[in-house]
Amino acid sequence: MESKLRTLGYIEGLSFLLLLFAAMPMKYLAGEPIYVRWVGMAHGGLFILFVLFAFYVSSEKDWGLKRLILALLSSVLPFGPFLLDKKIYRNTKDFNGQKV
Repeated sequence: MESKLRTLGYIEGLSFLLLLFAAMPMKYLAGEPIYVRWVGMAHGGLFILFVLFAFYVSSEKDWGLKRLILALLSSVLPFGPFLLDKKIYRNTKDFNGQKV
């Protein structure tokens, strides 16, 4: 469960970075707002899915409030899912099956 949330967090974090560092500059520097619309919609959907899934995993795995808040905070900070990864997903296996 936690590994799926972790993967979703990485995808959501990547979509946020694409929005901030690719789509927004295209809008304001190149006058192409369509990228913000499409990347923004994708990011918004991923964000909502991440938040809902974080609450679900939190209740299933008996996370404390601090851990849930860290997971939710990571989704609103640029680079958050990557920086807070080890604090949120401690005792979770990574993509290669190794414990984090």
